[in-house]
Amino acid sequence: MRFCLVDRILEVHAGKEIRALKNLTLGEEYLADHFPTFPVMPGVLMLQTLIEAGAWLLRVTDGFQNSVIVLREARHVKYFTFMEPSRQMLISAELTERDGNLATFKGKGEVNGNTTVSARFTVASSNLRDRNPTLRKVDERLIEHARHLYTILKGDLVSNGLPPMGVTTRPTTRVASKG
Repeated sequence: MRFCLVDRILEVHAGKEIRALKNLTLGEEYLADHFPTFPVMPGVLMLQTLIEAGAWLLRVTDGFQNSVIVLREARHVKYFTFMEPSRQMLISAELTERDGNLATFKGKGEVNGNTTVSARFTVASSNLRDRNPTLRKVDERLIEHARHLYTILKGDLVSNGLPPMGVTTRPTTRVASKG
């Protein structure tokens, strides 16, 4: 994942549905160009947020067994209102069909109860090792990273006592001050 648009996963019902949040702030770098005097979240990124939520649902449903989830098809994409900075989009995605490695979803994003985007989309899941067995270790690292990010997005990091990925915990040493 190059970047993550989903800010928080609120609820997951494996094999059924997911609810998540996207908080849009002026700190999002793409808002500087879209548009300089009227910043709004680009429609394609609103759609991407729905797809990311669906991908999280698929990862949980499949027990994080695949390292790669890609968009195969987006249909019936509709945009309703602009999403401006300081707004929060409630995202919902429902798994409507499974066919092997393909999963189809119905997704919707809402701001203050008003629909901003809706779509039906299909994603495909796989592992890199399916095409090149030497990439098994890369799959393992990608899956570990996805599991860790999911823990953060679910808000379970503190309750599980896990340090951030790549951070080792060491006992703190106090330095005596001269005085």
